[in-house]
Amino acid sequence: MPGHNLPTLAFLAKSLADENRLRILLCLEDGRKPVSAIVEELGLSQPLVSHHLKELRRALLVTVERRGPFIHYGMSDQRIVAILAALEELALDLLSNRKTF
Repeated sequence: MPGHNLPTLAFLAKSLADENRLRILLCLEDGRKPVSAIVEELGLSQPLVSHHLKELRRALLVTVERRGPFIHYGMSDQRIVAILAALEELALDLLSNRKTF
């Protein structure tokens, strides 16, 4: 791969290495949502969702938009959905070929 930017790639991979963050990203696949909607949809606590949104925002994976008193979060790039789908497919393929644990 020409032009490796491994520190950036590692930072992004670490940001994705949490099941709740992945769930939040997929929750945002259909568009922007306020924190309360994410909390309700995923059945997670508001402080936990806020913590993970902060980390996703730090990794530039989500964007923030203020609408009156509400803050709405959205996926920063729709390519994230395809990347997550490809990672899931790879993980399932690798696990299905696994002979030992």
